[in-house]
Amino acid sequence: MSKTPILGVLFALVLVVTLAASPQEDANAAEVRGDFAAELTIVRPLAVRGEAWAQFKLGFMYYNGQGVPQDYAQALAWFRKAADQGDAEAQFNLGIMYEAGQGVPQNYIQASIWYRKAADQGYATAQFNLGSMYVSGEGVPQDYAQALAWFRKAADQGDATAQFNLGIMYKAGQGVPQDYAQALAWFRKATDQGDAAAQNALGAMYEAGQGVPQDYRQALAWYRKAVDQGYAVAQYNLGVMYSAGHGVPQNYVQAVTWYRKAADQGDARGQYNLGFMYATGHGVVQDYRQAVTWYRKAADQEDAEAQNALGVMYGAGQGVPQNYIQASIWYRKAADQGYAIAQFNLGSMYVSGEGVPQDYGQALTWYRKAVDKGYAVAQFNLGFMYATGRGVAQDYGQAVTWFRKAADQGYAEAQNALGVMYANGHGVPRDYGQAYMWFTLAASRYNPGREKWRDEVIAGRDRVAAMMTTEQIAEAQKIAKEWKPTPAPTQ
Repeated sequence: MSKTPILGVLFALVLVVTLAASPQEDANAAEVRGDFAAELTIVRPLAVRGEAWAQFKLGFMYYNGQGVPQDYAQALAWFRKAADQGDAEAQFNLGIMYEAGQGVPQNYIQASIWYRKAADQGYATAQFNLGSMYVSGEGVPQDYAQALAWFRKAADQGDATAQFNLGIMYKAGQGVPQDYAQALAWFRKATDQGDAAAQNALGAMYEAGQGVPQDYRQALAWYRKAVDQGYAVAQYNLGVMYSAGHGVPQNYVQAVTWYRKAADQGDARGQYNLGFMYATGHGVVQDYRQAVTWYRKAADQEDAEAQNALGVMYGAGQGVPQNYIQASIWYRKAADQGYAIAQFNLGSMYVSGEGVPQDYGQALTWYRKAVDKGYAVAQFNLGFMYATGRGVAQDYGQAVTWFRKAADQGYAEAQNALGVMYANGHGVPRDYGQAYMWFTLAASRYNPGREKWRDEVIAGRDRVAAMMTTEQIAEAQKIAKEWKPTPAPTQ
């Protein structure tokens, strides 16, 4: 008896089984064509029966309101059923809902638990999210080493966002020794996938010359790639390049264009810089009202520089009615974030009693916060308070210390004050050579419009010169010529 017909039947049966679509494939197809009613018909009975994939699907439909009214509580319930069966995607989605407080009170600890369950199964996005929680310290103790480990797991699977974040950690030296070469390597992996944030980061490395020779043209090229994807931070950075004339001819109009694009997307730095351009009339007609509008948008996002700028506008009555109380409020917001210029400005308000009760003790407190960050003007003012005995016992030695710190940064007022201290022997032994040198430096660094002040400094220098020999004057001039300022700390 021939067995050929039987084999033929068997082959036919196998072929039919191979080509028949599974319920899951039918549900996916219905979702793709937007037939959510058909998808629901397939999914719901299987979800009730306990099939994890269907439970996940039903949760997803409730989450997005596809074929059913949007209902986070129902989404959470179905995700949980699938998650309890070990479905990694459902575990991840549960983490999302706990982190965002959707259908359940926000709970970072629960979010981290569910992310970890999915991450332990190799789910890359969960690995990235768990790493992010270790960076922020939400739901887990802040731990950069753990963050790095989880980012690496996701990055090794090709997750571009994880690759970018790994680059950020190497650049900043978080959880690992700072290593620009490694940062560049991970940024490049992410840029190979078209990640806009990484393109922007690579541009910043070229702009700063970190791990690569400084190259403004390369920086521009990478910023433009990110800009082509509408990445707001890159739009802001491109504006900075046009403002500074780095890699392109300086062009304030173009700078304004790019700042505005970033600002319109809600980028706080773009909003601040656009406000600054309106305040200074660079690239646009000067308009204090517009400056205030953009400063406020950035300040409302807790941008400290914008908060300080808004304080300046209220203090000067530019674009708003002059209001020292409002100025002090905005200075304080920025000062509380550690912004040194605002700390100085708030201290100055306590000195003058404008917007706050006059209080030299408070002034000293805020000046000290600013000088801790190396802010030269605050160093000078602190020296002045010691020299005059305002809020502290008069102490010429301390005055000289603070005047010198500011003078070393090239602050002309402090250089003049230090010249006076040497000329009079206050806080230091009298030294006409030192006095002459500091007066010379101060006179050379005056600002336009302060010619009268410069002339007074020169007069002081001439008075001490009368007490000096020709050789002493020549030596003081030589020292002044060779003097170099100490770089100011970055804010």
